Amino acid sequence: MQVKKNPEIEISRNSSLYFAIGLNIMLFITWRALEYKTYDKANIDIGVLNLEKQIEEEIPITNINTPPPPPPPPAVITEAVQIVEDIEDIEETVIESTESNQEDKIAQPIVSVKDVAVAEVEEEVEVPFAVIEDVPIFPGCEKVSKAEKRACFEQKMQAHVVKNFQYPEVALELGIHGRVSVIFTIDKDGSITNIKTRGPDKLLENEAVRIINALPKMIPGKQRGKPVPVPFSMPINFVMAVN
Repeated sequence: MQVKKNPEIEISRNSSLYFAIGLNIMLFITWRALEYKTYDKANIDIGVLNLEKQIEEEIPITNINTPPPPPPPPAVITEAVQIVEDIEDIEETVIESTESNQEDKIAQPIVSVKDVAVAEVEEEVEVPFAVIEDVPIFPGCEKVSKAEKRACFEQKMQAHVVKNFQYPEVALELGIHGRVSVIFTIDKDGSITNIKTRGPDKLLENEAVRIINALPKMIPGKQRGKPVPVPFSMPINFVMAVN
C-alpha cells in the first residue's frame, strides 16, 4: 500500500519547535513593552546660559586726604664732651705666663726610705670548716685529740639541734614541713654571727635561727696559729610524725 502524503512536507512533524520559538518571541516583545518608558517633553526645562551680556560694575576711585606725619623733635644735648690731652704716663702691667715648657725643670723632693711609713693591714679571711688547720672547739671537745676534734664538733652540733629542737605549732597546724639549710660563722672570738637560712617557710627558718642562736661560745678556729672566722653549714629537717 502506498502512502499518499509526503513525509518531508508534513507540517505537524516540527510543530513543538515552532511553538517554542514563537513563545520566546512573544515573551521578549512583552518584556520590552513593559520596560519601555516615555517622558513628557513639556516638563523638561532646558536652561540656556547667555554669555553675551555681562554686567560690569565700575568701582569709583576714592582719594583719602591723610595729613603728613609730624616732624621729629629736635635733638637735645645734655652733656658736653670735653677732650683732654693725655699728659700722665701710665705704666703697663706685664703678666708673665705660668705655663711650663720642656726647658723648665720641675723640682722633685728627695724622699728617703726612713720617711715612708708602712702600715700592716690585717685582712680578715674566712677559712671554710673543711680545710681549716685547727677547727673550732665545741665545749666538751677540749680533751680529744686533734684528729678527733672535727668529728667531735659535728657530733656536738647534732646533739645541740636535737636537744633544742621544737616544731612550731602553727607549722604543725598548717602542715608545713621540709628542710632548712643553715649557714653561720664562728667568729675570731668564738661567738656565732652572720646566720643565714633558706627553707620552705619563714616559720621553719625562724626556728632554725633560734636553735643556732642557742649555741654556746666556742674556742675559735686557727689558721697558721691565728684565729680566723670559720663558716659552717648544716641542714635541719622538719619532719611531721605520722600517727
